[in-house]
Formats: sequence, structure tokens, C-alpha cells
Amino acid sequence: MKTLTTTLCIGLMAGASYGAELGDVNDPIKLAINEWTGQHVSTHVAGDMLEAAGYKVEYVTAGYMNMYQAMADGELHGAMEIWSSNVSEDYAKKVADGGVVELGNLELDAKEGLAYPAHVADLCPGLPAWEALRDCAMTFATAETIPQGRLVDYPADWGTPGADRMTGFDLPFKAVPAGSEGALITELRASTEKKSPLLIVFWQPHWAMSAYDVKFVDLPIGNDDCFNDASWGSNPNATHDCDFSATRIFKAGWAGMEEKWPAAFEILSNYTLSVDAQQPMMGAIDVDGGNIEDVVAAWMAENEATWKPVVDAATK
Repeated sequence: MKTLTTTLCIGLMAGASYGAELGDVNDPIKLAINEWTGQHVSTHVAGDMLEAAGYKVEYVTAGYMNMYQAMADGELHGAMEIWSSNVSEDYAKKVADGGVVELGNLELDAKEGLAYPAHVADLCPGLPAWEALRDCAMTFATAETIPQGRLVDYPADWGTPGADRMTGFDLPFKAVPAGSEGALITELRASTEKKSPLLIVFWQPHWAMSAYDVKFVDLPIGNDDCFNDASWGSNPNATHDCDFSATRIFKAGWAGMEEKWPAAFEILSNYTLSVDAQQPMMGAIDVDGGNIEDVVAAWMAENEATWKPVVDAATK
């Protein structure tokens, strides 16, 4: 894996010289844990920062697409890695209703799309052009999908972006949801080791992009016209005949946080994490077998100068 220089972007209000009140430090701040390792890293870094400020933190397993009601109800207080390209309509509704507030960008440089390990280009000549998939769909067929090719989609709880593209481009593929992020990694590992065909929905930042030499299929740039107007693009009968929309990764929280935990609200609002910081920690967990708490604690100890000013600015 490429060695990356660790940086943590710090967004502070110019001229701010006084911190906020801590508020109720006896009640724990509950942070959502979703279904992928990068989100675990983002969340635990934020949690360690809150604990350094004097708060109690609890990590609560929550479904990515349906956690916003719990957040609006104050049963869950923060989600640290929400992808704009794959967020439920319930999020916007809860923000409009006033129960959930956005806490700013996490600032990870992200991309999602249809992808394949590099060796698959030898099995499907014409890749990375998406049109090649129509000609070699049977190369990807399995007993489960024949006479269609098989696309490994995101877990069902993350939405159906792969299936949407198969319909959009009118490609003869059946989208099969993976059970988890781990199942997606297993597919990439098996394909790479066996040099077998694989079409998968995947994303960066992720350590697997480098470990398995994953490439993205070239698709037309995604835009609102593509997502809403069937007449746009190569297929006049369907939307989503384009790439994923440009992705913004952001944070959100319970609307009552600012009043109950003012300094925590500032910390989470100003907290950002770079790909350079996140991706090596993901590799240390998923490749090297490290424990999430230990990996993040080691990063925090080695990089105090990059995160502590955010905590100090909010509490002093």
C-alpha cells in the first residue's frame, strides 16, 4: 500500500479565542457505528477526541439508511461519515423537521462506482469502457445469475446503486447484494487470487483499492438530469445511465447537541479527517488484523499535534 503522509485538516473559526461549556458530562454521547471499516475509524477518532475533552462516549450499532429517526429522537447523537451519493431520503426529512442538523464536511476525497480488479480487463476486452460489459456479460455469469452476468452490489442496507446502473444502461447483469463490507472484500480477494471475473460496486478511500489493484469502469459523468430525466443519456427509457454523483462526505447530529454539550458540538463540527489519515488505519485493521480501539489510539498518540488543537479550541 502506498505510504501516505498523515494529516488531519483542522477547520477553526478565525479569531476564536474562547471555548464552549462542556455541558452535561455525565450523560454519554452516543455515536453511530455503521457497516464499514472506514466509518468505524472516522467515528472512533471523533470519539477519542470527545473523551479527551472530558466526555463519555458510547458506540451504537446503527443501520446506515435508517438511523435518522433515532438521531431526531435524541437516542443517537452523531454520525461521522455520511455519503451524499448514498443517503436515504429520511435524512433530508429529519433535517427539514428540525430534529437532525448537519455538522459540516468530513473532507474525505471520495469516489464510488462500478469496479473490477485489473486482471478482469484481460477477460473482458474493452474495459474500462462501460459498453464492453454488454459484449462480455456472460463472462461474469454464475449459476445464480445465468443467463445474465453477476454484479456484486452494496449490502441491501446501503441502497441499490449497482442495480440502478444495470437498469440505466440496460446491461444484462443481475445485481446481487453483498452481505457486508467484509463480503465485498472477500469477493475482491477471491477474484484476485483466482484471476476470475468480477464486477462489483466499490469506493475509495479504501485500502482494497491498492491491495487488489481495483479499477473503475468509465461511465458518463453523473448529474441531476441523468438521475431525474429518462431522456438524458444513452438509454431513453431509464434514469441512472451515468456514473455516481460526485460524493461529499459529511457529519450530522442530534439537534439538541449544541445546547446539551456545547463543546462537543464544536469539536464534531470542526473535526475533519483526510484520506491520508484514514486509509492506513483501515489497512491496519482489515489487512493486519488490528483492533479498532488500539489502531485509533496509536494514531491519536502519534498525531496529537494535529487533533488536540481542535479539542483545545472548543474547551479552553
